[in-house]
Amino acid sequence: MKSPRDNWPEPIVRVQSLSESGISTIPTKYVKPLNERPSLSKFSDVNIPTIDLEGSSNCEEISEACRDWGFFQVVNHGVPRELMDEARQVWREFFHQPMDVKQSYGNTPKTYEGYGSRLGVEKGAILDWSDYYFLHYLPGYLKDHNKWPSLPLSLRKVMEEYSKQVVNFGGRLMKILSENLGLKEDVLQNAFGGEDIGACLRVNFYPKCPQPDLTLGLSPHSDPGGMTILLPDHHVSGLQVRRNAHWITVKPASHAFIVNIGDQIQILSNAMYKSVEHRVMVNSAEERISLAFFYNPKSDLMIEPVKELLTTHNVSPLYPPRTFDQYRLYIRTKGPQGKSQLGESNKLNPQHDKCN
Repeated sequence: MKSPRDNWPEPIVRVQSLSESGISTIPTKYVKPLNERPSLSKFSDVNIPTIDLEGSSNCEEISEACRDWGFFQVVNHGVPRELMDEARQVWREFFHQPMDVKQSYGNTPKTYEGYGSRLGVEKGAILDWSDYYFLHYLPGYLKDHNKWPSLPLSLRKVMEEYSKQVVNFGGRLMKILSENLGLKEDVLQNAFGGEDIGACLRVNFYPKCPQPDLTLGLSPHSDPGGMTILLPDHHVSGLQVRRNAHWITVKPASHAFIVNIGDQIQILSNAMYKSVEHRVMVNSAEERISLAFFYNPKSDLMIEPVKELLTTHNVSPLYPPRTFDQYRLYIRTKGPQGKSQLGESNKLNPQHDKCN
């Protein structure tokens, strides 16, 4: 697959500008086909598991959630509530800066870093109703504060501390995930590169939409990375998780992180842990913001099922070796398309994936 191009295939339109222009009909390039349009969950009483990290049975609960749901939310995780609130607030303030301030950070498909409004470089693609900001945190040589917004003034300081705390939290989860597979606590972390991991942030901004029944804030996809730690908007729901061919609307607990397994951990665990499709709905009454922190393998490391798991369970690998850099080119080129990138990477047994 070719590397992403240097420029977007079409002029970029900021969704926030469309929303604030007062339009009553969304442009056709945001209108999803009938079978892809959102619907309210029929299971309003169902939610992803909530796990207290200070609880006595948290390891067993996390294990079950990773194998059964691919998603869970964590309370008592150790990240200060005040810091979580500050992180949400500085980004909300950024997205309400004048457009010329935001445009100065406009991104390209080459790295995606900066202020963006689309994923994928296919001309004529149907787009999602959202803007975003993408930045690197680890490895250190990729982190460039000059590419982080300078306004509001506190943003860089807040996000530096927030990112450090979330990386620490991710490291704690990795030990639990590893031990729950019957491995030593450092096996998954070492497969990611030990201390030399990748970490990046995508801040999603979903403006009000005059026709929310016709579009999505983010199309169905599984996350291509290792593990995603999401700080949701507590006041406006929108995230939906696919479960048994149905979409379940996530109801966030106060000051919880929503954690989901990414494709790289599904690969390392040989599908014992599941990365699961999810999508985002928008609404006409309120904007929504969320911070998705991606805890990823070092980009040039070969990722494949852990050999100890294959030996212990006497099974064959379901996935061929591939670097994370090679893997994520798919979504960066084509945009979010369900779990098709996981299927494309799997040349050993195309029928393995039971999550579609």
